[in-house]
Amino acid sequence: MKLPKEMREKKEIGVSKSKSCSVVECKQPAIRSLSENKWNKYLEKAKLNIEENKQHKVFLCKSHYKEANKVRKSEEKLYQKKGFLDDLKAGKKGQYLGE
Repeated sequence: MKLPKEMREKKEIGVSKSKSCSVVECKQPAIRSLSENKWNKYLEKAKLNIEENKQHKVFLCKSHYKEANKVRKSEEKLYQKKGFLDDLKAGKKGQYLGE
């Protein structure tokens, strides 16, 4: 896929190579830029100490992103509703037929 000229010139794709991981004492190049507000609770549960910045962004390297994402997936799995329609007996046009 060919990129528009404006994007090719500015190179606004992904996180720039100059950004390093926001985790304390990690100097790996960042591969992800995440919202601090949304990811803060997952980072705390993964026991990652993050340096704060003015942009309210968290930059993570590959290994730290993997750790935080595991925590996020496990948290979301707890709140998924699976099989809640299994107990219902659906009639015509989705109406519930009680026993």
